[in-house]
Amino acid sequence: MNKVRSRVFRPLMAGASFSDRLVACIGALAGIALTGFVCSHLPLAPHQIPVLVAPLGASAVLVFAVPASPLAQPWAVVGGNTISALVGVGIAASIPNVPLAAGLAVGGAILVMSLLRCLHPPGGAAALTAVIGGAQITEMGYAFAFMPVALNSLLLVALGWAFHRVSRHSYPHRAADAPAASTGIEMADIDKALSELGETFDVSREDLDSLIRAAERHADARRSTGPRAAAQRSKPAANDRLAPPEKAA
Repeated sequence: MNKVRSRVFRPLMAGASFSDRLVACIGALAGIALTGFVCSHLPLAPHQIPVLVAPLGASAVLVFAVPASPLAQPWAVVGGNTISALVGVGIAASIPNVPLAAGLAVGGAILVMSLLRCLHPPGGAAALTAVIGGAQITEMGYAFAFMPVALNSLLLVALGWAFHRVSRHSYPHRAADAPAASTGIEMADIDKALSELGETFDVSREDLDSLIRAAERHADARRSTGPRAAAQRSKPAANDRLAPPEKAA
């Protein structure tokens, strides 16, 4: 039972730790609260406009819990949410059938985000909100995509940047430089492997390359200092074993 429990509740993502999750909780708390506070005090919109949009909660999870993810980068957050909201507003204005409009809005948002290299899962929720958010959002039209969606997203990214300066995480994320791997693996090899697997992973090609190189470096160190290497060093050389003993003068 304990083994099953450990498999079920272990971190789903490589590199995740409980302390990192606690830091993410603090970051999300501060990010959402401060974004709401700032937006509520800006004299930019009438009172009927929502101060915060629900998709921002999902954006906060990405920005503060997995800041290295390509889905959490500034252009993904701001562009993905704003563009998806624009798609949702356009679909809602064109198609009166709500279930059909909802599906087209989310599907269209994925397509446009993919083309513009700003795929961001909460963007699907922003597009859906534009369709099913009610008369208050429908009356706002395309303004909904800019206030509150774009403004919320910009503030969250700015707060994420400031927070991660303190938490010492890389945001906006840049892959760390790593020494060349002893195996001679190149980026083209990683591309071929990804194509062969046929899956999409929530990590950049550059991070994969850095991870592989770092793993190879540790593997080389282990092989050179491990028990087998020590045993090899303690064995006499083949020439020494075969050489006849020296005769006394």
